[in-house]
Amino acid sequence: MIHKLTSEERSTQLAQLHGWVAVAGRDAIQRHFEFADFNEAFGFMTRVAIKAQEMDHHPEWFNVYSKVEITLSTHEAGGVTERDILLARFIDQAGKDAKQP
Repeated sequence: MIHKLTSEERSTQLAQLHGWVAVAGRDAIQRHFEFADFNEAFGFMTRVAIKAQEMDHHPEWFNVYSKVEITLSTHEAGGVTERDILLARFIDQAGKDAKQP
């Protein structure tokens, strides 16, 4: 069974990530990215999609032109797990060239 992080564990892990915040009213974390254009945003999403497929852990995301919003939560656990943190770390690295929204 997948272990849902406690509030303390989630806070500790969140502090080590770049730009991720807790989602109000939900046990999830979220980050916004802004790229130079659609091509950069789509390339980023492609890299994340490949990693997510490898992990069998798929993000919720929303894209409009150069902006990408990603929300992570493990549905089977009902909240944030270590899988979300691992994927968030990968996403941070993949999006390191994004502008600060």
